[in-house]
Amino acid sequence: MRWRQLADVVLVSWLLAAALLLAGTDVAAATTGVPIDLAGWALILALHLPLYVRTWFPLPILLAVATAATVYLTLGYYHSVVTFAVALAVFTVAETRPRRTSVPGALLGWAVLLYAQRALDGDGRLFGSVVVTFILLVAWGFGDNWRQLRERGRRLAYLTEQLRREQQERAHQAVSQEQRRIARELHDVVAHHMSVISVQAGLGRYVLDADPQTARTALDVIAGTAHEALSEMRRLLAVLRVSSVEAGEPAQFDAAPGLDRLPHLLDRVRAAGATVTSHTEGEPVTLPPGLALCVYRVVQESLTNVLKHAVPPEATVSLTWRAQSLEVRVTDRGAPRRPESPSDVVRHGLIGMRERARIYGGTLSAGPRPQGGFEVRLTLPIGEHGDG
Repeated sequence: MRWRQLADVVLVSWLLAAALLLAGTDVAAATTGVPIDLAGWALILALHLPLYVRTWFPLPILLAVATAATVYLTLGYYHSVVTFAVALAVFTVAETRPRRTSVPGALLGWAVLLYAQRALDGDGRLFGSVVVTFILLVAWGFGDNWRQLRERGRRLAYLTEQLRREQQERAHQAVSQEQRRIARELHDVVAHHMSVISVQAGLGRYVLDADPQTARTALDVIAGTAHEALSEMRRLLAVLRVSSVEAGEPAQFDAAPGLDRLPHLLDRVRAAGATVTSHTEGEPVTLPPGLALCVYRVVQESLTNVLKHAVPPEATVSLTWRAQSLEVRVTDRGAPRRPESPSDVVRHGLIGMRERARIYGGTLSAGPRPQGGFEVRLTLPIGEHGDG
């Protein structure tokens, strides 16, 4: 970042200026007895100029600074000049490298600064050793903590991005599931009602002149079926109008069809020209709306296929209630399916029925019967609702 680069330039420039000023003082010459000369100035520059690129090459810069400092100290120049340059190089290694690298680097810098104290005597050497040890520990500690903070920041950024992706994926999955649910509902509503309307429209046109009463009955069935189809479509649209519900407006739609609507469904299929019988075994219980809708849609789709494809369109709907499950069977007695049956539509309907069954932990099988005809069998677990 630019602010970090600018801060590095300012810091290194300040250290270089301070070192040049300190090396040229009378105190420095008096302490060591070796006045600064051209070689000394060159070594001071060699100590500090590499620090301008320390963040790009932290370990090589530390080695270069340590080497220049060792040469500088060996020639007997003022020792305090090298202290902060070595400390800054150690800080940079600790900031950018793991501890397995930064700890040996800090020990190298510490050894250089301890070597610098040889110019002092007695208590001065001990005090100087303590001071440079403290300075190196502070430099390494700050650098190591800064590195850990940056690593935590990177991990947090990674986890945040991962969480965002997971949330986005869950949102996509929720949208896909809702789209499949709506597709199932639309298929069941449209396929069934339009099949009834198509059959009755053909019948009415066929007998329009010869039997007006039958044609009138067909028109009544078409009108009733269309009205029910529109009601179910309005229910689906009302569910989709989330904005109106969020705004506080009540959603107006009919309840989803359930087992209480099965007799009406069978009557409508009979009116469309099919022969349908039904029977129930066991003690019925009250099912939750979702399970009831699943049973209704499976029976509806099965009878729609009977009406469209079975020859003749004769079917039996049976519900077998057990303590832990409900079995629904829809069988037709017709000949094999008509060759002109649109297999892709039938397959889509079977997929939708199986998805419904799977949502509620049930199973659905469909296929030809050995004795002829076709059978759809739905089994749903209802153990937790058996007391209803």
